[in-house]
Amino acid sequence: MKVLVLNGSPKGEYSITLQTVKYIQKNAPTCSFEVLHVGQRIKALEKDFSPAIEALKSADMLVFAYPVYTFMAPCQLHRFIELVKASGVDLSGKYATQVTTSKHFYDVTAHRYIQDNCMDLGLKFIKGLSADMEDLLEERGQQEALKFWEYVMWAVKEEIYERAVGITANYAPHPVEVPEAKTQPAEGDVVIVTDCEADDIQLKNMIARFQAVLHRKSRVVNIWEYPLRGGCLGCFNCAVDGKCIYTDGFDEFLRTDIQSAESIIYAFTIKDHSMGATFKMYDDRQFCNGHRTVTSGMPMGYIISGSLSTEINVQTIVEARSQVGGNFLAGVATDEADPNVKIDQLAKSLEYALANKHRMPQNFYGIGGMKIFRDLIWTMQGMMKADHKFFKAHGQYDFPQKKRGTMLKMYLVGAMLANPAIKAKMGNKMNEGMIAPYKKIVE
Repeated sequence: MKVLVLNGSPKGEYSITLQTVKYIQKNAPTCSFEVLHVGQRIKALEKDFSPAIEALKSADMLVFAYPVYTFMAPCQLHRFIELVKASGVDLSGKYATQVTTSKHFYDVTAHRYIQDNCMDLGLKFIKGLSADMEDLLEERGQQEALKFWEYVMWAVKEEIYERAVGITANYAPHPVEVPEAKTQPAEGDVVIVTDCEADDIQLKNMIARFQAVLHRKSRVVNIWEYPLRGGCLGCFNCAVDGKCIYTDGFDEFLRTDIQSAESIIYAFTIKDHSMGATFKMYDDRQFCNGHRTVTSGMPMGYIISGSLSTEINVQTIVEARSQVGGNFLAGVATDEADPNVKIDQLAKSLEYALANKHRMPQNFYGIGGMKIFRDLIWTMQGMMKADHKFFKAHGQYDFPQKKRGTMLKMYLVGAMLANPAIKAKMGNKMNEGMIAPYKKIVE
């Protein structure tokens, strides 16, 4: 087979993910591999997409290879997918799969994003490989990579691949009524971050209604108007002091003009099963804050134009972002049905959360994600100094081995349960003992 590797890493040849693909290539002599550095060369491809079209046409299989950035693929790969769809190149019937490296922080949502777009393009998609960044350095990881490719070749031979589930959305944006302008409230600072383009009247109206019904001062930051020089390069220049290698000043702008607000509302139109390449660039560039939950406690909300009810992956990302960041999700207003009511409810919920400093405990999305970050930063503290300092200061190194008292109690309970005589005498006393401290609180 002729395999085209779409390297979505902005590092090009220096991509860790690409090394896994090269290892597979070395052990797959019956396949010919060509690498297209779409992440590194995205600016050139925006000017002339013809080399990519020719490579795509001649390939039998596409392999999307990329590091996971902020719940999804890097913004450069988002942009490449936009260009593929805009070009109209016919890829139907070709095979596709993906290879990623990460610390498994929401690799599932990144993989689903690529899979959904492959379905759009009519590709025969085979489940991909999600590897740890260091897997290739161990024999186990090497074998897993080869076994993955062995499975891919078998799946091609047997015509086993993912098929579209046939979810169709009878989506048409419902009109939004914008009330007459009222006097701007004296208090508050709610920032609305959007990538609303000039011709996106629907999203503009949704934002305008939200501002009109919100009883707090609000302002709009449009990413299109900020001179971002490019997406995150994964260079780790910001690891020590939080200073981005780009000289466009976005790191300071983010901290002083956006994260200094009392609340952030994100507003976008769904594009290609995500928020679109421009919004993703904004997301990726927030890595100047590393893994630090600098907006923890700040309520957030979303204004989304599009068929969100059919975009399960986008729904997951919206909730997970708030959960990991320690932010109360005040609501998600869409234009699928009753947008006026949804927007008004979002405004009311946000006002309640701000007035009452409302917070909720994290669920699995937040707790699981932060445990991955905790272990990562602890291991990499020598390089990621800013993250390490933040995690120490905010008590985020909550390793279970620190809870020695609880561990000793469990040893005692375990010993009692292992003794049949004692266990028989205990009867229901164990259950009573377990709820005793809770009953004391209730009483």
